[in-house]
Amino acid sequence: MKRAYWFALALVIIGAVNWGLVGLLQFDLVAALFGPASVLSRLVYSLVGLAGITLAGISATMMGSHRQAPMSVTTH
Repeated sequence: MKRAYWFALALVIIGAVNWGLVGLLQFDLVAALFGPASVLSRLVYSLVGLAGITLAGISATMMGSHRQAPMSVTTH
């Protein structure tokens, strides 16, 4: 799972940088590298999307495992 996490994180970072470039400079790096609407571009976009979903799931799992049970009150 550790390898999948790092792979997903790298893809999400690549996607974030690409969206930053699109927003700031109107430059789509993925399309520039692989061609607009090419099979490779669509593959990269799809992998970035799946990586985002994967990280969302991992984050939700981590948040759930770090919750602590409420403290019980005891009377003496």
